[in-house]
Amino acid sequence: MEAIDIARRMAELNQTEEACRAYTLALHSGSLTPEEEMEGAIYILQSGGDYKVAYTCFLSLYNRGLFQEDCLSIVTGAFYGPNAGLLKANYERACKALKKYPYLFRKDFPAFEDLPVLFYPFDDDSYLPFDPKTGSFGDYWKPGHQVISRNFFKDLENPILAKDVYSQYELEYLYDNVRPSEWVGRENHVYLHYTDWGTFCARLQCLDIHKLLEDKKFVFLIGDEIAQYPIDFKARFGVDYSKFPVKPIKIHEVQKLIWHTQLASHNGGDFFNEIFDSHPNLICNPSIMMKNIEREIADLKEQLALADGHREVDTSRLSRNAARIIRELLSLKDRTDKDLAVAVCMNDDRYMQAVDPAARIAPALFLQPHFGNISYQFAVGHKKSVKLYSAQYEKIRQSPLFQNFKYIKTFTPMRRITNSYGAGVKFMQDRVVKYQQGKLDEFATINDALSIRVLNRSYMIDPEDRLYMDSRLVRFEDGKLNPKATFTALAAFLDLPYTESMTYCSLFGERDPESLEGNDLGFSPAAIYRTYDDYANDDERAFLEYFMRDAYETYGYDFMYYDGRPVDQAQADRWIEGFTTIEHYIRTAWKANVLSQAHITKDGEEVTEEEAEWARNEALNQDMKGIKENWHSVAKTLLGGLYFVNANGQPLRMMPKLELDPALLEKPLYR
Repeated sequence: MEAIDIARRMAELNQTEEACRAYTLALHSGSLTPEEEMEGAIYILQSGGDYKVAYTCFLSLYNRGLFQEDCLSIVTGAFYGPNAGLLKANYERACKALKKYPYLFRKDFPAFEDLPVLFYPFDDDSYLPFDPKTGSFGDYWKPGHQVISRNFFKDLENPILAKDVYSQYELEYLYDNVRPSEWVGRENHVYLHYTDWGTFCARLQCLDIHKLLEDKKFVFLIGDEIAQYPIDFKARFGVDYSKFPVKPIKIHEVQKLIWHTQLASHNGGDFFNEIFDSHPNLICNPSIMMKNIEREIADLKEQLALADGHREVDTSRLSRNAARIIRELLSLKDRTDKDLAVAVCMNDDRYMQAVDPAARIAPALFLQPHFGNISYQFAVGHKKSVKLYSAQYEKIRQSPLFQNFKYIKTFTPMRRITNSYGAGVKFMQDRVVKYQQGKLDEFATINDALSIRVLNRSYMIDPEDRLYMDSRLVRFEDGKLNPKATFTALAAFLDLPYTESMTYCSLFGERDPESLEGNDLGFSPAAIYRTYDDYANDDERAFLEYFMRDAYETYGYDFMYYDGRPVDQAQADRWIEGFTTIEHYIRTAWKANVLSQAHITKDGEEVTEEEAEWARNEALNQDMKGIKENWHSVAKTLLGGLYFVNANGQPLRMMPKLELDPALLEKPLYR
């Protein structure tokens, strides 16, 4: 029985919920006639089902020229009519405010009924524009979509000029991040150029423009008024901003976070930190352990809790900057973890050494919270759907520090996976040796780096996830071989100017530092071609390439070890039997640093050294057996054809790759 037949039968039996589900399945099947689509959409709408399913179906039929009069009548009556009053009230409120606004020079607002576009609400956040003259619907419009879509701050030599900005989120972003003219001692308004007066007026129905007029930061230029940019405020309005002293950056001004994510260990993150170091528009905090960030915030909270109980706080022993920061924190009524993190960084001269206090924009906080490892677990559900879980990512996602930033730009460096894996094994082995030599206090061993790496799907993102909504993946190799193209594109995505400071590597201003012992300096490409053959063999690397081939194909890496042939469980098992390099390092590390320290007894009595050695080897063999069984289990799971979804069952997608301008390439793209 077809889904449409089941839906009709459920409707006959007055089983409304089941009927709506069946009609929804039928509509999604794509096999219905237009009449059946109309039937299903009407039933779902009238019976209280998912209105978006019905709405989308009506629009699809309308756009295909089917039942247009009926479809338009239904969506107008159900969705536009009940909201027209609110849209009109919002429009008239905006017009009233703008008529009084000194920096909008055109005031002939049309009546609401004469606006050239109607906006049909689709949900609480988005609209469908409808042109009554042509009878056509436009694309979905979500004014609050949390994405900064362009490089507003590319050129900070002149006041900001932006064309046709109709995003509420971007308007608020400009309002919040461009500093007042009075604070930077020069004319610093945001010039918003709108090419068509009718379109501008129509969009006011859906924008909350009123709250953005308070500080008179915006200058609106309509059509040919663009010729007035930039306005001489002293000559035209009698305001000489050069007489105002530059004000220090305030904690609450820092509302934008640039999150430099850790896709995996040894992924080239230090190199990107060194590029953004000394940027004049960044409070640049290089790689720092997440637990250390949390500890510093907790310590500052404790100090402030003590200070809050006193009317006056002794700041005589503090530097002028630290005293100002403490006073500002104490004056903030609703201070958040974001404010505390910003304060901690602003109080560190290393992070502030290059920040331009007279810049047109407030600096963003550049942050790379670090973990020892990034590990993922798979929860396989219905029809091979998989939900990903990472304790490290959950720590980030649930952190008030991240939740309190209004604007977040995310970028993730990726390094060739087999090289990243080999580098990780080398790093662990180096620590094992140092521990044995007494040069390292912290206990060191080697984990199952291969399973950790092959299960890592942190390049797959949830499109509904606030932290990844505005994100790009950038290849480590591109940054090394084509730095100008890479960092020009990355600066544009992050909405920063591409500055001279991004043409070299530094750490707290020191050029070409050795960020980690043995790391290659500056733009040396040595790390690109280092394959770590002593720390990873071909079977391990072929296994990684095959099971992570989605990343290789999406992000432009050629296979170097996987030969492209079909893979079954038998082939996976053969690869696993060849995992001799990682097994060797796990065994030697455990023998040296774990089992050598184990105190062996039997029935409470000491045993001979021979018995102790046998017991240690048996324990190691059992542990290694468990690791091997896990490799086979992982391979079996990954061979099952998995489908990655978010908590709502919606598909994950690959993080978009940063695209480079071919004209700026200095060398061929790395493959």
